[in-house]
Amino acid sequence: MPPVAGKGISLVPVAVRALALRIITAMRARLLSLLHKVKPLTSSFSSSAGKMDGLQRLRTRVCIIGSGPAAHTAAIYSARAELRPIVFEGWMANGIAAGGQLTTTTDVENFPGFPQGILGYELMDRCREQSLRFGTRIITETVTRVDFSARPLCVYSDTTVVEADSVIVATGAVAKRLHFPGAEEFWNRGISACAVCDGAAPLFRNKPLAVIGGGDSAMEESNFLTKYGSKVYVIHRRDAFRASKIMQNRTLGNPKVEVVWNSVVAEAYSDADGRVLGGLKVKNVVTGETTDLKVSGLFFAIGHEPATAFLEKQLELDEDGYIVTKPGTTKTSVPGVFAAGDVQDKKYRQAITAAGTGYFEISN
Repeated sequence: MPPVAGKGISLVPVAVRALALRIITAMRARLLSLLHKVKPLTSSFSSSAGKMDGLQRLRTRVCIIGSGPAAHTAAIYSARAELRPIVFEGWMANGIAAGGQLTTTTDVENFPGFPQGILGYELMDRCREQSLRFGTRIITETVTRVDFSARPLCVYSDTTVVEADSVIVATGAVAKRLHFPGAEEFWNRGISACAVCDGAAPLFRNKPLAVIGGGDSAMEESNFLTKYGSKVYVIHRRDAFRASKIMQNRTLGNPKVEVVWNSVVAEAYSDADGRVLGGLKVKNVVTGETTDLKVSGLFFAIGHEPATAFLEKQLELDEDGYIVTKPGTTKTSVPGVFAAGDVQDKKYRQAITAAGTGYFEISN
């Protein structure tokens, strides 16, 4: 999260610098991909001479779809094992730059090895460089479709088809966000979609906070935030939660939690300095009355959307669209296809756990 107001560090330059560097990183990735297209392929990868369908055709042992911690961990381990991986890192896939959700955050303070924290885009840039160092080929294009019906397994983008013995799907899941006046302006300046990631930041300590949602995630995140905030408001648009009874009881029984029923956020506004979130305009959907809620943090807890639409149900998915893996493994319903990271993890959704599943793939 951004530095705390009053510490002598302007929040605006930090946000602008992070955005500018993310754009530079994406442009550099695109340039590298274009250079790959004009350079002859090395002996690390095979390419078929025929282009009857107008696509560049590549052959590899392992193809990885994704660009987050899981994808790059899989790439690093498979490259070191001389499996010659090819990675489709995407081009603004799901509206996010290559590197995944971490590129939308500022300071990451809970990833081991960085005692002072590290910017999310910088962490992913380092992961990318490490993948390249060991010989991974990265294609900065978004996968449009796959064909897992026969061998070799085929992965398609607009210009390239990769034929692979194994495919690792690590496309992640995008946190659902609400859109109202101020929601974009104060994103990463008081508004977040991950209480576990950001809740302990100095910006939120001993301050009133709010959570939007009514499911188990909202209950879990509101209880977690009571460790740091002075008070936590749970804003829910209905008059009852849909969360499990045990999670409801924990939340309703917490003296630091207050529920704002039948309500939605109509607007977010700044603090007195105009730099970070200062409060919310909350509208009661039953009475139509709008009230003022002074909070320093707002957390969306309305679920995640896994990036699995391109699979066209060629893999078994659960009711929420996450890839189903065999217990204790990363194996999917199709032999030779594996899933890592948030695309198959509904519970933890952390960079460190995603990276672990990226290794698990290669061990399988």
